[in-house]
Amino acid sequence: MSNKKEDIRNIAIIAHVDHGKTTLVDELLKQSGIFRTNETIKERVMDSNDLERERGITILSKNTAINYRGTKINIIDTPGHADFGGEVERVLKMVSGVVLVVDAFEGPMPQTKFVLKKALELDLPVIVAINKIDRPEARPEKVIDEVLDLFIELDANEEQIEFPVVFTSAKEGTSSLDVNKQEENMEALFKSIIECIPAPEVDLEGALQVLISTIDYNEYLGRIGIGKVERGVISTNQESVIVNKEEKEKSKKIKITKLYEFEGLNRKEVKEAQAGNIIGIAGVEDISIGDTICDIDNPEPLSFVKISEPTISMMFSVNNGPFAGREGKYVTSRQIRERLFRELHTDVSLRVEETDSPDSFIVSGRGELHLSILIETMRRQEYEFMVSKPKVLYRMIENKKYEPMEKVTIDVPEEFMGAVIEKLGTRKGEMINMTPSEGGYTRLEFSIPSRGLIGYRSEFMTDTKGNGIMNSIFDGYESFKGDIPTRTRGSLVASENGTSVTYGMYHVQDRGNLFIHPGTEVYEGMIVGMNAKTQDIDINVCKKKHLTSMRASGSEEALRLVPPIIFSLEESLEFIEDDELVEITPKNIRLRKRILDKLERKRANRK
Repeated sequence: MSNKKEDIRNIAIIAHVDHGKTTLVDELLKQSGIFRTNETIKERVMDSNDLERERGITILSKNTAINYRGTKINIIDTPGHADFGGEVERVLKMVSGVVLVVDAFEGPMPQTKFVLKKALELDLPVIVAINKIDRPEARPEKVIDEVLDLFIELDANEEQIEFPVVFTSAKEGTSSLDVNKQEENMEALFKSIIECIPAPEVDLEGALQVLISTIDYNEYLGRIGIGKVERGVISTNQESVIVNKEEKEKSKKIKITKLYEFEGLNRKEVKEAQAGNIIGIAGVEDISIGDTICDIDNPEPLSFVKISEPTISMMFSVNNGPFAGREGKYVTSRQIRERLFRELHTDVSLRVEETDSPDSFIVSGRGELHLSILIETMRRQEYEFMVSKPKVLYRMIENKKYEPMEKVTIDVPEEFMGAVIEKLGTRKGEMINMTPSEGGYTRLEFSIPSRGLIGYRSEFMTDTKGNGIMNSIFDGYESFKGDIPTRTRGSLVASENGTSVTYGMYHVQDRGNLFIHPGTEVYEGMIVGMNAKTQDIDINVCKKKHLTSMRASGSEEALRLVPPIIFSLEESLEFIEDDELVEITPKNIRLRKRILDKLERKRANRK
């Protein structure tokens, strides 16, 4: 027999990247009174991961809970970047409604459409929060019209189109139902959540069902499965069975040793939890995303959301360069393999395949950022390895080649429009819309093959002098669009092992842009710069000046070097070609040729 659990609300906060989800959750936490009055609170308190704090983006979905006038509100803060869409898809299975946050100036963006589509497909009610209402250029009324158009475009039903709107400024901690009058608190949003998000329908008498949607990890407790109790009551020391939807016959008996509910930023240990609540379960070794914990006498697995397929792959391999093992703690194929397969436990959008070589693995993900975050995380954990140029994953449908497409939204000042349109045109981009935006900007929308964007972001920032904003999202598969011209500039490759010196660098810097400082250790085959022309050139940056007894006038003058270009990890991945690799160590990111020996490389190029 099912009834409503009126003292619980389960919601997810969804939005495009940088529209203020995490700041909004911060403010809800503060105003719910979970922090002590004298407690020092960091900004974006939900972004607990170092990489999240550095980059200002949410990568992993996080659970928290607050109490508002006797009602427990379980909140899930989700990522806004398209590459982490898999995180959003699966956590929506735990909630009864969503708060869609939209920037009062930017309006709906590509990821807004993606996350909203997923919520509407699951028939979840939506509260629209028009955030950053305090921005001087805010245009809330127009943004509401744009959101309504988006709902209609996504075939929302009549109930969904009648969405409530709350105007908020997460930064100032204010909210209101009236666009012209902000209240000095978040009461309007709290009340809208209680009134518009339905309480979970629960069956306390039924056989136990808990669907695991997220995995957390704690070095003391091991894996913690997070999910919603769909039916029945779960308690510690209870014997139950864990069932995977795909492999029902592999179900196994387990004993629940520790149960947690969420309270603010902490987990509170409890003896039992009833249907409708979001909980954490520790002490179950092989627990995985998509598993159902069931009653031992009545194992009924629940269906899990189908996660979108990866679109990009890279080769991860053991570092075999001259500096291998110098800087990393974990360098062997066994250690790299274990780490990659461990990542699969918490990231359902990732794929790892073994190859003919025991030293190499094909890793596939949802985009360049998805894979670069994994690389950066492994690097910080003291792993050392090499990665290849990202490649898109094609599909063969009825003997015809199809490739992943991206929908790209670009906001750019009018003076740079020509360069952007020209560059994307050569990369098989097709303009589908152009609208004037506020402040002298123009919004351009393109449909472009995913491979057309590889290597473009750094060019885009150069072409727009850092004034452009680019967002992209996966937009299905279309028939192969033909060849796309690759990098137009060659590499400057070190011709010998040694340490770079100012004299040697000075005499080759007119060939292009260097990537290294004097005093950098280099090896034969390492890429130390970018040629001004299309071909690769071998150069000697270790060349020292021959000493003579004669002094020529002026020869003592200091040699001036142009400052080098220092690539970030993403820029390195974008720069390399198929015959090049990125060497990743805890201390350095180096670019190199696959074949280090100059003569062997020439022989290979002749074939």
